[in-house]
Amino acid sequence: MQTRLCESAQALPRADEAEQILRACVHCGFCNATCPTYQILGNELDGPRGRIYLIKQMLEGAPVTRKTQEHLDRCLSCRNCETTCPSGVNYHRLLDIGRAEVERRIARPASERLLHAGLRHTIPHPAVFDALLRAGRLLRPMLPRALKHKIPARRARAAGARPMPRHARLVLMLEGCVQPTLSPNTNAAAARVLDRLGISVVHVDGAGCCGANDYHMNAQPAGLDRARRNIDAWWPAVEAGAEAIVITASGCGAFVKEYGHLLGDDPAYAEKARRVSEIARDLAEVLAGEPLEPLAAAPDTTPRRVAFHCPCTLQHAQKLGGAVEQILRRVGFELTAVPDSHLCCGSAGTYSITQPELARKLRDNKLDALESDRPELIVTANIGCQTHLDSAGRTEVRHWIELVEASLP
Repeated sequence: MQTRLCESAQALPRADEAEQILRACVHCGFCNATCPTYQILGNELDGPRGRIYLIKQMLEGAPVTRKTQEHLDRCLSCRNCETTCPSGVNYHRLLDIGRAEVERRIARPASERLLHAGLRHTIPHPAVFDALLRAGRLLRPMLPRALKHKIPARRARAAGARPMPRHARLVLMLEGCVQPTLSPNTNAAAARVLDRLGISVVHVDGAGCCGANDYHMNAQPAGLDRARRNIDAWWPAVEAGAEAIVITASGCGAFVKEYGHLLGDDPAYAEKARRVSEIARDLAEVLAGEPLEPLAAAPDTTPRRVAFHCPCTLQHAQKLGGAVEQILRRVGFELTAVPDSHLCCGSAGTYSITQPELARKLRDNKLDALESDRPELIVTANIGCQTHLDSAGRTEVRHWIELVEASLP
C-alpha cells in the first residue's frame, strides 16, 4: 500500500515500523473473511482492511474523529486476520500504534475515561481485584443485570498445595493478575503436573501482571513498566539457569513473547527482554515435548468427551493451534468437533467489559459451536476466555490442565 506519512507522524517513535506495515498491505480483503467483528457488523471500517485505511489516513494527516476511535475500539485484537493475510501484515502492531495516536488526539467521554481508569487500576492488582470480587459476590443479587453477569456464578476450585522444588530442572511461572482469584487451581495444577514430569516450579517475588492490560488500553508506558518489573524479578533466576518461564494464560504468554520487540530500543532492557521472550513458554509447549505416559488416565477411567476452545492468543498470536488438543488426546480424552474454531469468543482482555454487546454475541456464537457435538465439559487455555464463556451459565468451562491433573492415576 503506497503511503506518505505527514510531518507530525514521521516524528512518532514507531513511525518507520508503521510505514513498513502499511506498505505490506495489498488491499486484498482476505482478512475481512475471518474478522469476527466484520462478520457481525458487515461494515468495512469494522474489519482489518478498513481499520488499516483509517490508521493510514490519520498518519497521512487526515482529521481524526470520534468515529475513528470507535472503529478501532471495536477490534478484538484477535489476530485472526494475521493468520489469514497472504502478505504477512503485522496488523496488531499497527493497531497499537494507531490506537495510541488516536488516544492522544481524541478525548474520550468521561464515562469511558472512568471505566478505563477503573479497569487499569483494578485488574493488574490481585489483592484489589480479589477484594472487589468478594464484595461483588455478596452484592450479586442486588446488582443490575449487566453487572451481575460479570460476577462469576460458579465458585473457583481451591488451589491445593504445590510441591516444593526438588528436581534438577527448574522453571519459573507467571502467576498473573486475575487468575489467582478467578481460577486459583490452574497454576497449582500446572505445578503439580510439571512435578510429575520431573520439573520444579520456582516461585519468584516481585513478578506480577504481564502488562498487557495497560498496554492494550492505550497506557503503553505503564504496560512497558510492568514488563520491566517482571524482567527485573525474573532475571536472577534466568541467569541462574531457569530453563523456561511457563505461562498458563495464553493472553499473557502472547504479550511476554513480545517483550523483546517492545523493549528493543531500551538500552537497559533490550537484551534482557529478548532473552525473557526467548524462554517464555506456554504450558502446552512444555508438555508437548515431555513423555506423557506418567500422566495417562488410569485404565478404568472412561475418557470424558470434551470440547476445546483454542484462544486467539494461542492459535493466532503464538501459532500453537492444535498443541493442547494433541496433549489431551495423548492422555486419553475424546475431543468433540468445534465448527469455526478460528473465531474469537469475545473475551479479548477487557473487551467483554468495554464492548459488552459485541462480546455477548460472540460468546453465544462460540458456545453454540462448542456445544454442537454435545461435550460434557469445555476446556480452554486462557483465563479471560474461561471466565467469559462460563459467564453464560451453560456448559462448565475450565482450564485444560485441571482436566489433565484430574485424570492422573
